[in-house]
Formats: sequence, structure tokens, C-alpha cells
Amino acid sequence: MTTTIASAGTEGAVDELLISADSHVMEPGDLWATRLPKGLRDQAPTFPDAVSDQSKPGGWDPNERLKEMAVDGVSLEVLYATRGMTLFRLDDVVLQEECVRAFNDWLIEYCAVSPERLFGIGLISLYDIDHAVAELERCRNAGLRGAMIWQNPPEEMPFSSDRYDRFWAAAQDLRMPVSLHILTGHGYMKQAHLRHGTEHYRSSVNLKIAEVMNSLFDLIFYQTLDRFPDLKIVLVENEIGWIPFALQQWEYYLGRHRHREPGPAPDKMPGEYLADQIYATFFNDAIGTRYLSSWGADACMWSNDYPHANSTWPNSRKVIAEHLGHLDAETRTKVLSTNVCRLYDIPLPEAL
Repeated sequence: MTTTIASAGTEGAVDELLISADSHVMEPGDLWATRLPKGLRDQAPTFPDAVSDQSKPGGWDPNERLKEMAVDGVSLEVLYATRGMTLFRLDDVVLQEECVRAFNDWLIEYCAVSPERLFGIGLISLYDIDHAVAELERCRNAGLRGAMIWQNPPEEMPFSSDRYDRFWAAAQDLRMPVSLHILTGHGYMKQAHLRHGTEHYRSSVNLKIAEVMNSLFDLIFYQTLDRFPDLKIVLVENEIGWIPFALQQWEYYLGRHRHREPGPAPDKMPGEYLADQIYATFFNDAIGTRYLSSWGADACMWSNDYPHANSTWPNSRKVIAEHLGHLDAETRTKVLSTNVCRLYDIPLPEAL
């Protein structure tokens, strides 16, 4: 399939291999009511069917999904939950663990229809680390390619602590990248329904960015990435424009104060973890991609966010031309395909 990439003042058509690093499934509304152990089914999360994301049958039917991927010119997709993201707000440990296990079973079945094109990211409950490690191993053995955890942990379980170390070690050893996805955890989403009008915008931008920024800070500054040098962290659907600014500011203050401020500090400058241990996805960030080649060429990965309302489907090629047309061909190839293949150890396929 030919993709048009327009640069300033030029037009050209080149063959582009497109791999979405962040697409989604749309779980059936009764998934948990039918798959949870019988003793928990009366507590199963339920969802209305009348939502816009259900307009594309590929969300729940993998055979239809392959057709819809062809419409968008996408060869492979890395798949995340939709309704399953709400599970990270649950306070009931047993219920959360059983819910994520039920989702993972369903996703494994979904991806098995086309394992060379559909790469699933399992959900992991982190209340009990022993159970988390066991589920991570089960997901890896069943063919899933990564793990999504809460982006914003409970206040009493911060990423700055060492309580997660056995999980980080397992993710490193199993070569399972760990994703921090927007809208997951114990932060503003637990009270999002209380924010209306002007305050809705505050939560949609300010609070969301603050959460992922704080989590990334903890993982860098409290030396998780130093203790586990092969651990891969993926920042998903938080866009990327804030990343170079945050890294720049952290490096400035670290360089200025590290010899006189007590407490832990990273072994390297924050920006040095990019592309080695830190990756990020984007799908519609004209500002973040403007100078991407100067800071994030090896760390950033394009996505189409299918089938959500914000998705670039079926116009991904048009958005790519608008937002990435200024990039040189080598950088564009990295963010459209080779970075995600390197991260997840996926063989590079032929373009559609």
C-alpha cells in the first residue's frame, strides 16, 4: 500500500510500513459477568452497549479487525484494553485480580486468530506482587507481548518504593515491556465523574500529564531503571510534547543540585534512559512531533488508537503526512515501525 508523505513545499508517494503501537480492543460488555468465578459475578463490572467505540466490529471480532486494519494501511497492531482500563480503580484485591485474569484469557483468544499481526498487552494487578509475577509469567507463556499496570498507583504504594522490585525483575527477565497507560489507576479518574464544565478541561490535561510525569520521575529518580537496566517502560497515549521539556528541566536541576541535595538520584541524566528503557506512543501530537528527530527518534512510536473516538482511523495516512511529513525518511521509519518491532522483538513484516 502506498502512503503519501508531504514535506514543506514538496509532495511525494513512498511505501510506508505502518505499525500501531497503541490500538485497542473493545471487550464485550458482559465479558466479566460471564467469565468471572461464579462467586464474584454479582460484583462484575458492567458497561452499557451504547458507546461510540462499538461502531467498529473489529473491536471485539479479530477477523473484522484485520479488514479494518487494511482500510487504514496498518500491518500490525499492539493491543490494549478499553473497558479493562477501569479495573485499575478497583479497591477489592481479589475482584481486581480475577477481572484482569478474565480479560487476559479473552485477549489471548482474540490475538490467537492472527498471532503474526495482533500483539496483546495483558493487564496486571499489583496489589499482591507474588500474584502479579505469576500472572505476568502466564501472559508471557500464552503469547502476550507486554503488561499494563496502573499508571497512577495508590498513594500508599508509590513507584518510589521498593515494593515492586520483584515485579520489575520478572518483567526484565521475561522481556515483557511494562506500559503506563493514560486513564489507569487511583488518581483523578476515580473522581472524574465529579468534574464538569471548566474543571473537566483541567482534569483532561493538567492532572493527566501530572500523573504520568510523577510516575516517570519516580521510576528514574528513585533508581528503578538503574536497578533493572533491561526493564522497558512504555508511556502510552499520554502524547509526547511534554517529555523533552520534563527531561530538560530534570536534567537542569539535577546538574545544579545533585551534589548538595540528599536522597536518591539516577545514575545517568534522565534523557539517557530514552530509547534504552523509556518509550512513548503518540497519535495526534503536532507539537510533540515537530522536533521529534532531535530528541525522540529512537524512543517514540506512532499509534492510531483504533477503535476509539480519538482514533486517526481511517485517515492515519493523512495525519502522518501532516504531522510527520517534515521528518527525514530514517526517523519516520523508526517511529512508524522499527522502534515498536525492536521493543517487542517482532519480526519486521512487509508493508501492506
